Amino acid sequence: MNVVIIGGVALGPKAACRLKRLMPDARVTIIDQGARVSYGGCGIPYYVSGDVSDVKELQATSFHMIRDPKFFHEAKGVDVLTRKRAERIDRGAKVVHARDLESGESTTFAYDKLVLATGSRPRRPDLPGVDLDGIFVVSNLEEAEGIRSRVEAGKVGKAVVVGAGFIGLEIAEALSDMWGVETTVVEIADQILPGFVSRELARMAQHHMREQGVSFRLSATVKGFAGDKGVERVLLDGEELEADLVILSVGVIPNSELARDAGLDVSPRGGVIVDTHLRTSDPDIYAGGNCVQVTNLVTGQPGYYPLGSLANRQGRVIGTNLAGGDAEFPGAVGSFAVKLFEISVAGAGLCPEAARRAGLDPVHSHVVQSDRAHFFPDNELMHLEMVVEKSGPQKGRVLGVQGLCAKGDGLVGRVGAVAAVLGDHPHVSVIGNLEYPYSPPFSSAMDIINAAANAAENILEGRCASMTVSEFARLWADPLRNFQVLDCRGPANAQPFLEKHPDVWMNIPQDELRVRLDEVPRDKPLVLVCNAGGRSYEAQITLKEAGIEDALNLQGGVAAIRKSGMDEV
Repeated sequence: MNVVIIGGVALGPKAACRLKRLMPDARVTIIDQGARVSYGGCGIPYYVSGDVSDVKELQATSFHMIRDPKFFHEAKGVDVLTRKRAERIDRGAKVVHARDLESGESTTFAYDKLVLATGSRPRRPDLPGVDLDGIFVVSNLEEAEGIRSRVEAGKVGKAVVVGAGFIGLEIAEALSDMWGVETTVVEIADQILPGFVSRELARMAQHHMREQGVSFRLSATVKGFAGDKGVERVLLDGEELEADLVILSVGVIPNSELARDAGLDVSPRGGVIVDTHLRTSDPDIYAGGNCVQVTNLVTGQPGYYPLGSLANRQGRVIGTNLAGGDAEFPGAVGSFAVKLFEISVAGAGLCPEAARRAGLDPVHSHVVQSDRAHFFPDNELMHLEMVVEKSGPQKGRVLGVQGLCAKGDGLVGRVGAVAAVLGDHPHVSVIGNLEYPYSPPFSSAMDIINAAANAAENILEGRCASMTVSEFARLWADPLRNFQVLDCRGPANAQPFLEKHPDVWMNIPQDELRVRLDEVPRDKPLVLVCNAGGRSYEAQITLKEAGIEDALNLQGGVAAIRKSGMDEV
């Protein structure tokens, strides 16, 4: 069998090597328009930062062999041809027409089976000055080398990153932390990581990055770029930002033109349409990775996930099926993790905003708890949110989980545990009883993943009337402040707040509340606060029993207030 694979970064090599293991006599040819293949593109921010010292490390195997054409030919039995651009697919003749980018000569590749691993390209907005020297997208190793060489040469004092998604924030950290570059992130949305985390977690992550020296312009639109010999200014509405370097990180576009021109089915958003076996509308052509549309397993709707992890898993499925297997890739829930200075943010499934955008009615909990047993040394507070469906026939279905913690490994473990079952549409009670491995150095007896689900179930069933820290911030900003904060902690914890806000802050420890109910004001709405939200929930139950209903429990408590940077409280 003769197999041609167009694209040699992630999915292509995985599919090729899987096929050769199952069918050693298959003839496999990979063609790619780039000069280098099979590299870890997700590691580019860490090469820019200097954490990865040599760009070759992104192209090396775990046993330090460089994945170049010679390696694939000798070690894998796969022919890799670089600087060959596929220009047309003749499905009738089963031939790929390509052009050698060095010589300009045309050539053809006959196939029995064809794999499209064409990936995606960074979105480059059509703005004045966008082609000025010093403006980069993060797309390949050559771009990465260009960014780093400019920084290493001392040519960058100020940088602007356009886009506050994963890559944009990682690049902002790389420039600020490792190189001391004055860095500003510009984002058109009103929060960072829009569509991936709640406003609360976004606010916390942004506050942490600000503490590390990164500036932000949210709800800001870039109008263009200006400079004489290269970029010098980024033009916003009513403001200009000085910049020696600009990184554009505003999303990617599937490279599906080749498929569309060949008459294959492509979605309105540009993703090649495939079935669960990753076959296109032509049964002899497979596709996967950043160029395809797959099913969101939470919503059942079309999704797009340009992640190297998915591309590798899909490559194995395609390789298996090319060899006559029956492997399937049903879809994805959309898991992610990102390191931002001293914290990590991770999630799977839908955040509240994404759930609403999908036509669902979500509610979410926000729990703060130690990442291991509270008595174990060096424990860290973890923030975890559980998003569930509020109403309808699937009331209580878990839609997503997102969190933030200084120790990312523990956070990714919790998120991964939920991600593994999200596609089965579990009820929140299932996660509340999820068996997470327990030992004091690693987790709590009632782990935060269980606590977040239990808190969401309490909100869902009306046992807990809650308020997010974003809602509290809006309430606090109202100069009338027609509410009363009831601090349910001990006097020593509450005293600084009582001294700073005597008109609005009062203290009754939760364990004393039953005998001091006559001190609770009944003419104002109450906001119940403790360190993390647990004692204030207990206080809410006591107040309800006494007939005091107008009281909201602040999710995450003072820990959430502090983490989100509300210095005014």
